[in-house]
Amino acid sequence: MTETEVLQSFRDSGALLEGHFILRSGLHSRQYFQCALALQQMPTVERLGAALAAKVAGLGAVTVVAPAMGGLVLGQEVARQLRVRFIFVEKEEGRLVLRRGFKIQPGEKILVVEDVVTKGGRVQETIDIVNAHGGSLVGIAMLVDRSGGGVKFGVPTHSLLALNVETFDGDKLPPDLAAIPVQKPGSK
Repeated sequence: MTETEVLQSFRDSGALLEGHFILRSGLHSRQYFQCALALQQMPTVERLGAALAAKVAGLGAVTVVAPAMGGLVLGQEVARQLRVRFIFVEKEEGRLVLRRGFKIQPGEKILVVEDVVTKGGRVQETIDIVNAHGGSLVGIAMLVDRSGGGVKFGVPTHSLLALNVETFDGDKLPPDLAAIPVQKPGSK
């Protein structure tokens, strides 16, 4: 899939929102990618998952790990397309943890999959969990890189759509954005 086709999938599903949003990172933005809307249709999930899986197939991952909630649907589909194991990390007392009996073996080749990355906080938390369990991180895959390639994780990183989306600290909003009521549509 081309970036234009990926962006069109977001537009067609109503998943590219315009307004004033507070992102999970705490930054403010005029655009919000509500991936859940794009990923509610299984043919779209299959297309996007296949395109992302094709980009990372050569990394040799044997397990995909995704942070809940955003990365779950896409992570599972990428794992299905690669025919590898899928596990996830989830919040417990405000931090991501590995639960539900999931295990990472020492040296296990891990691919982290997320839906949208702005500053990469949830991906970094997931990487820290992989490292703490002795896993071998082979790469990061995401549907949308809102940093335009600016976030670095020290391993091969792949996205289907890379955009440099303007973000602002809450105390440095431009007047036009400050005049719009703020929304926080994503996961907390």
